[in-house]
Amino acid sequence: MNTTESGRDRRRIIRVAHSPDSDDAFMFYGLASGEIDTAELGFEHALQGIQELNERAMRGELEVTAVSIHAYAYLTDRYILLPHGASMGEGYGPRLVSRKPMDRDAIRSSTIAIPGELTSAYLALKLWEPAARTVVMPFDAILEAVRDGEVDVGLIIHEGQLTYAEDGLVLLEDLGRWWKEETGLPLPLGGNVIRRDLGADLIPRVSDYLRRSIAFSLDHREQAMDYAMGFARGLDRRTADDFVGMYVNQRTLDYGPDGREAVRLFLARGVEAGLVPGPVDVQFAD
Repeated sequence: MNTTESGRDRRRIIRVAHSPDSDDAFMFYGLASGEIDTAELGFEHALQGIQELNERAMRGELEVTAVSIHAYAYLTDRYILLPHGASMGEGYGPRLVSRKPMDRDAIRSSTIAIPGELTSAYLALKLWEPAARTVVMPFDAILEAVRDGEVDVGLIIHEGQLTYAEDGLVLLEDLGRWWKEETGLPLPLGGNVIRRDLGADLIPRVSDYLRRSIAFSLDHREQAMDYAMGFARGLDRRTADDFVGMYVNQRTLDYGPDGREAVRLFLARGVEAGLVPGPVDVQFAD
C-alpha cells in the first residue's frame, strides 16, 4: 500500500445522507464525484427518501443529512442547520392534485396522500387546511395512487410537481404559492443539518466542503446535470433541469435573511397551530 492510500484509509469518515432525487444529486455532485478535494476527510453518501432521513436524524445516526425543516423542530438538541443546502419554494412548492377539480370543502372531506408526517409539505398542508385528513405513502407512489383512485388527493413533492398533468391530474393548490401570498416569504422545505457533537473544529470544515460542492455544481451546470440525470426518474433533460433550478440556486448557497426568517416563521406558525410541540430555537452553523 502506498503512502497516499494509507493516508486516505486514516481519514475521518463523514456520512452524508440525502434523497435520491435529481436536485440533491446535483447539489452533492462536487463531493460525490471527487471534484472537491476533501483532504483529511472522507465522505460516504447514503441515499434514502426524506421520511426515512427524518427518522434516522431523530435517532442521531448520521453526521450530516438532509431533513425536512418541519423535522428540524424535533432535532435541535442533536443537530444544527448548515447555512447552505436549503430547498426553498420561491412562490411554488408542494402541490395538491386530484383527478378532477375540487373546492375547499371537497378537499377537506377527502383523503389526502402525504409523503410523511415529518415533512414540510405536511406541515404546510395542515397550516393551509387544519382539518385535512391524511394517509402516509411513499412520495414516489402518490401520483399513481391518485391516478388509480386509491386516494382522492395527493400532496406531491419532488419531480411530480412538474409531471402530474402527464398522469391526467389537475392542480388544486400550490402550497408554496399560498405561503408566499400569506407571508411574502419563500416556503422552507428542506435543509442540511450537521450533528453538534462533531464540535467547533470539525463543523466549519465539513460545512465548507459542502458549500463548495454546491458552488461547484452551479458553476459547472452541464457537468453536474449529467450526473443528476441518473436520479431524474425518467424525466427529459429540460424538465429535470427546470426542477433542479427550482430547488438548487443561489438561495441554496445561503438562506439569506428572509430565508432564515421564513424558517423561524414557518415553525412558529406550526407551534401556534399545535402542530409543533414547543418553541424552536433555530440556529445556523455560521
